[in-house]
Amino acid sequence: MKWKSFGRSGLKVTELCLGTMTLAGQADERTSYAILDAAFENGVRFLDTADCYPMPVLLETTGRTEELLGRWMAERGNREQLVVATKAYFPMGALPIHRGNSRRHLLEACDASLRRLKTDRIDVYFCHGWDDTVPIEETLSALDHLRQAGKILYPAISNVQASEVAVSEMAARASGRAGFAGLQPRYNLLDREAEESLFPMTRVLGLGVMVYNPIAGGLLSGKHRPGAPPATGTRFSMEGSGEMYRERYWSDRSLEETAALNRKAGEHGWSLVTAAVAWVLANPDVTSAIIGASRPEQLSDHFAATSKILPPTLKEAMDAVWYALPRRPPRMSSPRMSDFFGVPEDVPATSRRT
Repeated sequence: MKWKSFGRSGLKVTELCLGTMTLAGQADERTSYAILDAAFENGVRFLDTADCYPMPVLLETTGRTEELLGRWMAERGNREQLVVATKAYFPMGALPIHRGNSRRHLLEACDASLRRLKTDRIDVYFCHGWDDTVPIEETLSALDHLRQAGKILYPAISNVQASEVAVSEMAARASGRAGFAGLQPRYNLLDREAEESLFPMTRVLGLGVMVYNPIAGGLLSGKHRPGAPPATGTRFSMEGSGEMYRERYWSDRSLEETAALNRKAGEHGWSLVTAAVAWVLANPDVTSAIIGASRPEQLSDHFAATSKILPPTLKEAMDAVWYALPRRPPRMSSPRMSDFFGVPEDVPATSRRT
């Protein structure tokens, strides 16, 4: 397992990061512990979570994944061997003050995450999305306050556009505050929009990049077939997330291209999961790829990607897929809360956010 610098910061992270949104939800506690143990035993020392996890995200279950991670780290005594990232932004209560990137919410959310994780600091603290209802100066001030208090080490943000990164950087420089040290965009061979402007921006600013959905929410697992409904028990069929993932990736053309890639990978003796993760890791703009599982045995193909180089003909076929898919209008702004969990922007959240 390689270690990489998180952008220009002094932080070092492993090239694979374990995403935990299935833990304490889709995976029960025993299975969650087995997933965490398998990742640790295979050299993964980077964990990514969020205060709103597990999925599907419900107000009555928010925080349970962080609580499970806190118990696991305490029982294993391995906190000092880990880089831990968590996030705040999505609703943690029914009122508008319980969400977003305001100073009040970020300070309260950070303290709550620290308690649940049973730790004295968060290594990488993400705003889980861009909040256009709060001045970026307020958000950066709150993050700087947390950093100076030693509660977080590196501030970061996910689900943003390059223009918003630029605005953040200009505001940070104007105020003399530390800006964001890293980003967390979506990136895989079926969704390469980050290459157009976001990755060039991270190069200029020296930001760490940890990408999520390297196997497109499981579409690149090879288990889905053209003309067939989503397999039971997957993110594409799960209540609370299925519609979101189908909107992102599900189409006849993407299924056909994925099936062809699965055959191509098999010809080289590769699983499609290993090939898809290796393809992401081969991009020099990617610091770390976030992998996930609902069962520990699902992780083995992800781990295999760290020790392999894609055969040229397989990489060529994988590179071509993006250009064969129907083009969609580019995202002109960051995702809103309702894009993820159906939460209206201007009214209190209901108890069920799906």
